[in-house]
Amino acid sequence: MGSRPNATPAGERDASAVIIRNGLVVTADKQVETDIRIRGEKIEEIGRDLSKRQGNQREIDAQGLLVLPGGIDPHVHLTMPESDPRADDFTSGSEAALAGGITTLGNISFARPGETPLTTLRREVTLAQQQAIADFMLHPVLQPPTEAAIQEFPHLAAAGHTSIKLFTCFEDFDKNALAYLKALQTAGKVGLLSMVHCEDFALVSSATENLLSTGRGSLRYFADSRPVVAEVVATQRVVGMCEATGAPVYIVHVSCERALRICEEARARALPVHIETRPLYLYFTRERYHDADGGVYTAWPPLRGAGDTAALWEGLLGGRIHTVATDHCPLLREEKLDLSLTVANARPGVSNLQLSLPMLYSDGVLKRKLSLSRFVALTSTNAAKLFGLYPRKGTIAVGSDADLVLWDPNQTRIVRGGDLLSRAGFSIYEGVEVTGWPQITIRRGQVVYEAGRITAEPGSGRLVPRRCFSNPLG
Repeated sequence: MGSRPNATPAGERDASAVIIRNGLVVTADKQVETDIRIRGEKIEEIGRDLSKRQGNQREIDAQGLLVLPGGIDPHVHLTMPESDPRADDFTSGSEAALAGGITTLGNISFARPGETPLTTLRREVTLAQQQAIADFMLHPVLQPPTEAAIQEFPHLAAAGHTSIKLFTCFEDFDKNALAYLKALQTAGKVGLLSMVHCEDFALVSSATENLLSTGRGSLRYFADSRPVVAEVVATQRVVGMCEATGAPVYIVHVSCERALRICEEARARALPVHIETRPLYLYFTRERYHDADGGVYTAWPPLRGAGDTAALWEGLLGGRIHTVATDHCPLLREEKLDLSLTVANARPGVSNLQLSLPMLYSDGVLKRKLSLSRFVALTSTNAAKLFGLYPRKGTIAVGSDADLVLWDPNQTRIVRGGDLLSRAGFSIYEGVEVTGWPQITIRRGQVVYEAGRITAEPGSGRLVPRRCFSNPLG
C-alpha cells in the first residue's frame, strides 16, 4: 500500500505544468467532469478540453477516477512529550497521510517545561521543516495557562498560528479553571480557535480508582474507567465557557451521543461550537476491550456503545458533525499490550492516517450513501474553513493550491498492517476489505504519491500560515 522510492529525477516529479484530464472533479459544492491545469504550485485553469501548451508538461488521464481536494487532518500527534514518545514523526506521518490522500496535517504541539506557545512553535516548526512531506499547521497546547502564555495570543494570531489546544482531562484544568476561562476569552478576542479535549478529570479519576480498588483494573474494563458522563460533564462545561465568553470552540473526537446532543443544542442557540469525531468511534464498540488484544483499542475517550456509533453516523450523514480527524497517535503493538498496563496507565492512541479517507469512503459513501460532496466537506473543506486555510486549501478552484487526489472509487484492497507506512507496524483494521483508494496524490502541484510509492523528500512540506477565525460555518 506504499513504499519509499529510490531517487526520482526532479524533472519527472516536479513538472512546471500538469493537466489532469477527464476526471470527475468533486468539491463540497458540486461535481463536474472537467480538466484541471496546474502551473507551479497553483491551479491555473479549470475547463473542458484544455489546450496543451509548450513547456515541461505532463498529462494525467483521470478517466474513471474522482479528483478530490487534498485531505486535511487537523488533529494528529506526530510529536509528543519526550517522556511519552510515539512511533511516527513528521516524515513517516506524512508518508502515511499522503498515501491515504491527506496533504495537510495539523499537529498538536506540547510545550516543554518553561516554554511559552511561541517558544514551542519555533522548536516544532524547525523540526517539521526538516522532516515533513505533507504541508502542516501547528496547534500549541496551553498547559499551564500562565499569564505569559496568554499574553502571546495576539502574537500567535499575527504569525498565522490561529489555534490552541486545551485538555480538560488533566488535574491542571481544574486547578486553573479561572485562568483557562480567561485564556479562552482572550483567544476568542484575538481570533484563535480553541480545540478542547472534553473529559472530566475528577470523574475519570474516581471511576479509575473504583475499578482498581475492586480488582477490575485490567484493560477489559477500560471503557468504564472513562465513562460517558465524564465526557458529557466536560462538554457541558466547555459549552458553558463558550456561551459566557463568546469564544469559538472546536470539540475534538466526540465519541458519544450525549456529548453530540449537547453540541448540537449549543449550535441551535447560535453558539460557535464545532464538532469533530474520529474514525475509531465509527467502526468499533466497547465490546472490543474484551478481546484478547483489546488493549490495542485504548484511546481517550474510549470506545462507546452501538447507539453512540449510530448517532455519530447520523451526525455525519446529516451534516451536524463538521470534521473527521484521526487523532493519529501511533504506538507499537507490544507497547499497547504491555502486561503491566491497567486502566490507570493504559497507553492511548491508534494509527489511522493512511486508512481514514479510504474507510470513510468505503463505509460512508458506498454503504451508507454519504454524498461525495459531504465526504469532501468532512475530510477537507470544513477543516480548511475552520482553521483559516480556505480557499488556499480545501477546494478545487483557480488560484488554490494544487492539492489534489486522484481517487479510484472501485479499487478494493484488504488492509494489511505490514503494508502501511506508519511505523506502528500494525492496524486495528487488519483484514478489513476497503473499496476506494488514492492512486495519485499531488501536493502544491508536485506528485508526491503514485503507484504505491512516495515520490517526494522530507523537508518539502511547508508550514501554512492561517487567517484568524471568522465563524465560517455559522
